[in-house]
Amino acid sequence: MIGFDVTFRDERDWVDFGQTYVGSEAFRVLFREGMALVEETAAYLDGDGREESRLISRDATLSYASESMRLTTLLMQVASWLLVQRAVAEGELTADQALQEKNRVRLATAEPPKPDSFSLLPVRLQDLVLRTRRLHARILHLDTLISDDRPMPIPLESPVAAQQGLLRSAFQR
Repeated sequence: MIGFDVTFRDERDWVDFGQTYVGSEAFRVLFREGMALVEETAAYLDGDGREESRLISRDATLSYASESMRLTTLLMQVASWLLVQRAVAEGELTADQALQEKNRVRLATAEPPKPDSFSLLPVRLQDLVLRTRRLHARILHLDTLISDDRPMPIPLESPVAAQQGLLRSAFQR
């Protein structure tokens, strides 16, 4: 088995995923997507959602109320996380201050909807719930990556280049 040794640069050159990510275009896209979903949901719950909730059965009314409360809670968590991360990206907060904010507003794991009652809800509310849960799951994953981030060392030589060098030396013999 061929092994290789990778030499790493000084710790000062390590990559901080959290800092890199919140300053990226990918984060800006996620931010816009998340805030648009917050606005879309608020508009729905204050407008068409009120009308649709009047048309559902009595049994579905309780499900509508509890699911819309869960939805609102998840979206508040999402918006809070996005705003804190944007503040870090813009230099308004340090990573340590962001961690303190994180302790105030915790991202909780979303409780799954009950299939029987979920199917009674208006289709548009179901769609908003599912999209919010997917976004929330992505943010939970990113939050874990950022929170557990330990700067990753950048190798002086890429692992691929090191492997290519080993292959070249093996075939030159």
